[in-house]
Amino acid sequence: MSISSTEENQYDKEYYICHLELLNAFIAQIKQLPPFTLTDASEDDLAFLVALDELASNTQATDWLDKGQTLMCRVVGSYPHLMPLLYRDLLWFFGGDCLHYMPDEEIHFFQQLDELRETAKQEQLPFSYKEARATRMGLH
Repeated sequence: MSISSTEENQYDKEYYICHLELLNAFIAQIKQLPPFTLTDASEDDLAFLVALDELASNTQATDWLDKGQTLMCRVVGSYPHLMPLLYRDLLWFFGGDCLHYMPDEEIHFFQQLDELRETAKQEQLPFSYKEARATRMGLH
């Protein structure tokens, strides 16, 4: 049974929107914290915030995933105090070098979520990434 591009896009769009919401939530949280709240914040820190805002607002850029990966890795390297606020989903979503900062258990968790989504897509079943994530995390 094949899936039309409209049906496939439904699954991918919800997945993408969920991660964009997590990215925006992360940005909103860190804007309330040092070094970004300091009156003498460095130009580098302010440029990082601008880059994150641009990432969240310019999702059609051809290098969007690469920029996201670079910025997530920069959180790890330059702002380790923000790591508790960084949704692990974003490391998985942007992939690449970000995966180096995830233990095997987390990688397995997100692989399972992707497999659930793919199965639902192939079988044309309703699927909510947010619901599946919350259920698997024990949030329901």
